[in-house]
Amino acid sequence: MQIEKLRGKELDQLFSAVLSLKDLEECYRFFDDLCTVNEIQSLAQRLEVARMLSDGFTYHKIETETGASTATISRVKRCLNYGNDAYQMALERVQEEQSESK
Repeated sequence: MQIEKLRGKELDQLFSAVLSLKDLEECYRFFDDLCTVNEIQSLAQRLEVARMLSDGFTYHKIETETGASTATISRVKRCLNYGNDAYQMALERVQEEQSESK
């Protein structure tokens, strides 16, 4: 688990702050203050790459649709295959929320 290398009071504070956010609007406001537009877009892109890989899309299709480099796609795929299963957990939860709100 690589996050062990990163643990510390600053990360605890960051993650606690994220967990304290109450809705989508608060997330937009917080991340707008915290990150650059490019950083936010990169995070969103990686999650979309993970979704598309999970759905069986090819590298070419993912690259075309998201603009992600093959290096980014490979890194996300490596996390999906050998990581902490967090992409899959988050994607499943988002999908459940979307299903419930319909």
